Amino acid sequence: METGLTHTHGAGAPLVCLASMSPRRRELLGQIGVPHVVRPAHLDETPRRGEAPQDYVQRLARAKALAVRAVDAALPVLAADTSVVVDGTLCGKPADEAEAIDMLLRLAGRTHRVLTAVVLATDAGVDGRLSASEVRLRPLSRAECAAYWRTGEPCDKAGGYAVQGFGAVFVEHLSGSYSGVMGLPLYETAELLRAAGLRLWQGAGPAGAAP
Repeated sequence: METGLTHTHGAGAPLVCLASMSPRRRELLGQIGVPHVVRPAHLDETPRRGEAPQDYVQRLARAKALAVRAVDAALPVLAADTSVVVDGTLCGKPADEAEAIDMLLRLAGRTHRVLTAVVLATDAGVDGRLSASEVRLRPLSRAECAAYWRTGEPCDKAGGYAVQGFGAVFVEHLSGSYSGVMGLPLYETAELLRAAGLRLWQGAGPAGAAP
């Protein structure tokens, strides 16, 4: 496993170590006032034979948290994993334009599930939550999908689209957690942090009041 510690994100001393280099997860964690450092975990993300999608995302999130925690236990480690599921199968990150277009056309005009598992590893143990959302994309043409690929956005996104980016124009309906579809469900994340005694909204208000 390769790891690399980057600078602190947010005001004040870091409360957690985020096991992800995703700018979206960093932004979301900053949104709820949780200063953090980043140490990504690079693991084999190959699904196991017969593994259910919800088991897959929970296993990977837990593995990421524990891998980083084993390297540096100075802070609680927060990890997450997101997958798009259609017809009961996982849609990962497209390897090239052809795969991205095929993936988007498969999702187009129908509803799919987005599963995001979030895990917090502390001295007290490992706790986790699973967020499940449903997203419906409008019908898409092959030309639209190709044009979207040329924006550069789909290449590192599960399912080949970003709900918070250019891909937002494809989203007809979303039921569940918008932040979960982005990659870090904030309700579930806040529940884990509060259960571990970690305060949110650092620096919020005139006296830095936080729940």
